[in-house]
Amino acid sequence: MRIDRISKTKQGRFALFDENDTFLFSVDDETLVRNRLKEGAVLDAASLSALKEQSDLRKAKDKALSWLSLRDHASGELYEKLCRKFDEHTAAAAVAEMRRLDLLDDARFARHRAKYLAGQNKSAREIRRKLLEKGVDRETADAAIAELEPDETEACRAVLEKSYLRKLESGRRDLVIAALARRGFSYGVIKQALEDVEADVDEEEFFD
Repeated sequence: MRIDRISKTKQGRFALFDENDTFLFSVDDETLVRNRLKEGAVLDAASLSALKEQSDLRKAKDKALSWLSLRDHASGELYEKLCRKFDEHTAAAAVAEMRRLDLLDDARFARHRAKYLAGQNKSAREIRRKLLEKGVDRETADAAIAELEPDETEACRAVLEKSYLRKLESGRRDLVIAALARRGFSYGVIKQALEDVEADVDEEEFFD
Protein backbone atom coordinates (compact mmCIF):
# COMPACT_ATOMS: atom_id res chain seq x y z
CA MET A 1 0.00 0.00 0.00
CA ARG A 2 1.26 3.46 -0.90
CA ILE A 3 0.90 6.45 1.40
CA ASP A 4 -0.32 8.96 -1.14
CA ARG A 5 -1.04 11.92 1.14
CA ILE A 6 -0.05 13.06 4.63
CA SER A 7 -2.06 15.85 6.18
CA LYS A 8 -1.57 17.54 9.56
CA THR A 9 -4.69 17.52 11.74
CA LYS A 10 -5.98 20.21 14.11
CA GLN A 11 -4.77 18.04 17.01
CA GLY A 12 -1.19 18.17 15.70
CA ARG A 13 -1.13 14.58 14.44
CA PHE A 14 -0.57 13.45 10.85
CA ALA A 15 -3.38 11.78 8.92
CA LEU A 16 -2.32 9.12 6.42
CA PHE A 17 -4.26 8.54 3.18
CA ASP A 18 -3.80 5.77 0.61
CA GLU A 19 -3.68 6.06 -3.19
CA ASN A 20 -7.49 6.25 -3.28
CA ASP A 21 -7.38 9.18 -0.84
CA THR A 22 -8.96 6.97 1.81
CA PHE A 23 -8.06 7.89 5.39
CA LEU A 24 -6.09 5.10 7.09
CA PHE A 25 -5.22 6.44 10.55
CA SER A 26 -3.20 9.24 12.12
CA VAL A 27 0.25 9.14 13.70
CA ASP A 28 2.16 11.46 16.03
CA ASP A 29 5.15 13.47 14.85
CA GLU A 30 7.70 11.23 16.57
CA THR A 31 6.33 8.13 14.85
CA LEU A 32 6.29 9.98 11.54
CA VAL A 33 9.96 10.99 11.82
CA ARG A 34 11.19 7.72 13.36
CA ASN A 35 9.69 5.70 10.51
CA ARG A 36 10.73 8.24 7.86
CA LEU A 37 7.21 8.40 6.51
CA LYS A 38 6.79 10.49 3.40
CA GLU A 39 4.17 10.80 0.72
CA GLY A 40 4.76 8.05 -1.79
CA ALA A 41 6.10 5.55 0.78
CA VAL A 42 5.03 1.96 0.14
CA LEU A 43 4.20 -0.26 3.13
CA ASP A 44 3.07 -3.87 3.32
CA ALA A 45 0.20 -4.92 5.63
CA ALA A 46 2.52 -5.99 8.47
CA SER A 47 4.46 -2.72 8.40
CA LEU A 48 1.25 -0.71 8.33
CA SER A 49 -0.13 -2.62 11.31
CA ALA A 50 3.11 -2.17 13.27
CA LEU A 51 3.05 1.53 12.47
CA LYS A 52 -0.47 1.90 13.81
CA GLU A 53 0.41 -0.02 16.99
CA GLN A 54 3.43 2.21 17.55
CA SER A 55 1.40 5.38 17.10
CA ASP A 56 -1.48 4.14 19.25
CA LEU A 57 0.94 3.30 22.06
CA ARG A 58 2.43 6.78 21.93
CA LYS A 59 -1.06 8.25 22.03
CA ALA A 60 -2.02 6.00 24.97
CA LYS A 61 1.13 7.04 26.88
CA ASP A 62 0.31 10.70 26.30
CA LYS A 63 -3.24 10.14 27.54
CA ALA A 64 -1.97 8.28 30.60
CA LEU A 65 0.48 11.09 31.39
CA SER A 66 -2.32 13.62 31.01
CA TRP A 67 -4.53 11.78 33.52
CA LEU A 68 -1.65 11.22 35.93
CA SER A 69 -0.80 14.93 35.85
CA LEU A 70 -4.26 15.64 37.27
CA ARG A 71 -4.14 13.08 40.10
CA ASP A 72 -2.69 9.74 41.16
CA HIS A 73 -4.27 6.57 39.77
CA ALA A 74 -4.11 2.92 40.66
CA SER A 75 -2.82 0.67 37.87
CA GLY A 76 -6.18 -1.05 37.44
CA GLU A 77 -8.06 2.23 37.28
CA LEU A 78 -5.70 3.67 34.66
CA TYR A 79 -5.88 0.47 32.61
CA GLU A 80 -9.70 0.52 32.60
CA LYS A 81 -9.79 4.16 31.52
CA LEU A 82 -7.30 3.52 28.71
CA CYS A 83 -9.33 0.52 27.52
CA ARG A 84 -12.20 2.91 26.75
CA LYS A 85 -10.05 4.48 24.03
CA PHE A 86 -7.51 1.81 23.09
CA ASP A 87 -7.30 -1.96 22.75
CA GLU A 88 -6.26 -4.05 25.75
CA HIS A 89 -2.72 -4.68 24.51
CA THR A 90 -2.03 -0.96 23.99
CA ALA A 91 -3.60 -0.04 27.34
CA ALA A 92 -1.50 -2.65 29.18
CA ALA A 93 1.70 -1.48 27.45
CA ALA A 94 1.00 2.13 28.41
CA VAL A 95 0.38 1.15 32.04
CA ALA A 96 3.63 -0.85 32.07
CA GLU A 97 5.50 2.20 30.80
CA MET A 98 4.00 4.39 33.53
CA ARG A 99 5.18 1.83 36.10
CA ARG A 100 8.67 1.83 34.56
CA LEU A 101 8.76 5.60 34.92
CA ASP A 102 7.69 5.22 38.58
CA LEU A 103 4.55 7.22 37.90
CA LEU A 104 2.33 4.39 39.14
CA ASP A 105 2.61 2.86 42.60
CA ASP A 106 -0.48 1.03 43.83
CA ALA A 107 0.76 0.73 47.42
CA ARG A 108 1.47 4.46 47.59
CA PHE A 109 -1.86 5.28 45.98
CA ALA A 110 -3.71 2.99 48.41
CA ARG A 111 -2.03 4.56 51.45
CA HIS A 112 -2.83 8.10 50.39
CA ARG A 113 -6.39 7.26 49.36
CA ALA A 114 -7.06 5.30 52.55
CA LYS A 115 -5.79 8.20 54.67
CA TYR A 116 -8.02 10.63 52.80
CA LEU A 117 -11.10 8.42 53.20
CA ALA A 118 -10.38 7.82 56.88
CA GLY A 119 -10.27 11.59 57.26
CA GLN A 120 -13.84 11.60 55.97
CA ASN A 121 -14.79 9.12 58.72
CA LYS A 122 -15.29 6.20 56.36
CA SER A 123 -15.40 2.71 57.85
CA ALA A 124 -12.60 0.27 57.07
CA ARG A 125 -15.05 -1.75 54.99
CA GLU A 126 -16.03 1.33 53.00
CA ILE A 127 -12.40 2.32 52.50
CA ARG A 128 -11.64 -1.17 51.21
CA ARG A 129 -14.61 -1.07 48.84
CA LYS A 130 -13.56 2.29 47.39
CA LEU A 131 -9.97 1.16 46.93
CA LEU A 132 -11.11 -1.96 45.10
CA GLU A 133 -13.31 0.21 42.88
CA LYS A 134 -10.18 2.17 41.94
CA GLY A 135 -8.47 -1.00 40.76
CA VAL A 136 -6.34 -1.68 43.85
CA ASP A 137 -6.03 -5.40 44.57
CA ARG A 138 -7.41 -6.70 47.89
CA GLU A 139 -4.02 -7.50 49.41
CA THR A 140 -2.71 -3.98 48.76
CA ALA A 141 -5.93 -2.44 50.04
CA ASP A 142 -5.85 -4.47 53.25
CA ALA A 143 -2.19 -3.55 53.83
CA ALA A 144 -2.97 0.16 53.47
CA ILE A 145 -5.86 -0.08 55.92
CA ALA A 146 -3.83 -2.11 58.42
CA GLU A 147 -1.04 0.47 58.28
CA LEU A 148 -3.55 3.26 58.83
CA GLU A 149 -5.31 1.54 61.76
CA PRO A 150 -8.48 3.68 61.57
CA ASP A 151 -10.45 4.15 64.80
CA GLU A 152 -13.77 2.65 63.75
CA THR A 153 -15.67 3.75 66.84
CA GLU A 154 -14.49 7.36 66.55
CA ALA A 155 -15.35 7.43 62.85
CA CYS A 156 -18.80 5.93 63.49
CA ARG A 157 -19.46 8.40 66.28
CA ALA A 158 -18.44 11.35 64.09
CA VAL A 159 -20.84 10.22 61.35
CA LEU A 160 -23.58 9.64 63.91
CA GLU A 161 -23.23 13.08 65.46
CA LYS A 162 -23.04 14.82 62.08
CA SER A 163 -25.86 13.09 60.21
CA TYR A 164 -28.08 11.04 62.50
CA LEU A 165 -28.30 12.76 65.89
CA ARG A 166 -31.78 14.17 65.26
CA LYS A 167 -33.14 10.79 64.21
CA LEU A 168 -31.61 9.23 67.30
CA GLU A 169 -33.14 11.88 69.55
CA SER A 170 -36.53 11.31 67.92
CA GLY A 171 -36.43 7.63 68.89
CA ARG A 172 -35.58 6.23 65.44
CA ARG A 173 -32.68 4.16 66.77
CA ASP A 174 -33.25 1.17 64.47
CA LEU A 175 -33.11 3.41 61.40
CA VAL A 176 -29.87 4.97 62.61
CA ILE A 177 -28.31 1.53 63.17
CA ALA A 178 -29.36 0.42 59.68
CA ALA A 179 -27.94 3.58 58.10
CA LEU A 180 -24.60 3.18 59.85
CA ALA A 181 -24.46 -0.50 58.89
CA ARG A 182 -24.89 0.48 55.24
CA ARG A 183 -21.82 2.67 55.65
CA GLY A 184 -19.81 -0.43 56.54
CA PHE A 185 -19.66 -0.19 60.32
CA SER A 186 -20.06 -3.42 62.28
CA TYR A 187 -22.82 -3.84 64.84
CA GLY A 188 -20.29 -3.87 67.69
CA VAL A 189 -18.81 -0.56 66.57
CA ILE A 190 -22.25 0.98 66.06
CA LYS A 191 -23.38 -0.18 69.51
CA GLN A 192 -20.33 1.37 71.19
CA ALA A 193 -20.71 4.64 69.28
CA LEU A 194 -24.39 4.83 70.22
CA GLU A 195 -23.61 4.17 73.88
CA ASP A 196 -20.95 6.90 73.89
CA VAL A 197 -23.23 9.46 72.24
CA GLU A 198 -26.21 8.60 74.41
CA ALA A 199 -24.04 8.81 77.54
CA ASP A 200 -22.90 12.29 76.52
CA VAL A 201 -26.51 13.36 75.90
CA ASP A 202 -27.59 12.05 79.30
CA GLU A 203 -24.68 13.82 80.96
CA GLU A 204 -25.60 17.12 79.29
CA GLU A 205 -29.22 16.77 80.36
CA PHE A 206 -28.11 16.03 83.94
CA PHE A 207 -26.02 19.19 84.17
CA ASP A 208 -28.75 21.24 82.50
